[in-house]
Amino acid sequence: MKAALSSRLLAEFVGTSMLLAVVVGSGHMGEVLAQGNAAIALLANSIATGLILYVLITIFAPISGAHFNPAVSLALALYRAIRWRELLAYVPVQVAGAVAGVMLAHVMFGLDPVALGVKARSGPGIWLSEAVATVGLLLTILLGHRANTAEVPALVGAYIAAAYWFTASTAFANPAVAIARAFTTTFAGIRPIDVPGFIAAELLGTLIALPVAAVLAGRSRMGGLPSADR
Repeated sequence: MKAALSSRLLAEFVGTSMLLAVVVGSGHMGEVLAQGNAAIALLANSIATGLILYVLITIFAPISGAHFNPAVSLALALYRAIRWRELLAYVPVQVAGAVAGVMLAHVMFGLDPVALGVKARSGPGIWLSEAVATVGLLLTILLGHRANTAEVPALVGAYIAAAYWFTASTAFANPAVAIARAFTTTFAGIRPIDVPGFIAAELLGTLIALPVAAVLAGRSRMGGLPSADR
């Protein structure tokens, strides 16, 4: 039986907040300690993000499904694993949680709570990277549930840690993350003007991933995903 909607929304808010606190906090800490070595900073950032995703998905999946990502929620609504009204409730909570996580990281490191991003992340290669990263993430989730639901937290954490390195965009793969990272000037930041391109590419990746996953699974609906009626 599903948890109450209020509990699910709280789980999505807290989980997304913790995710962004780790993304921004570990990026800032890595950059400071690496003293200009961007490779070491990115390594620290990717490892921390992959590990926290494993933790967050494990503890929050039984409550809310541990989406922490509007693209994931949209994909599950299209597969009828969640209702459309749940999608409409999840998305603003995920975005708010992501922004709150950025602010939390800033306060922990003695920075201004909000600072508009200045790092340019734009262009065809970046947008292609975001589409690819999102396709990969959704295939990991959808096919991972079909193969072994218990392994999904580890699969997602490992995929994102790897995708930080093989994509030019460092694999945001999450509209809430893209929006929230526009509110930081740290290592993880992005210019607000670049956010719409990221979101468009992520939504395109979502729409590509769904039929690909269905074909690979040999069915119109993915096995292993809960029904919206449960």
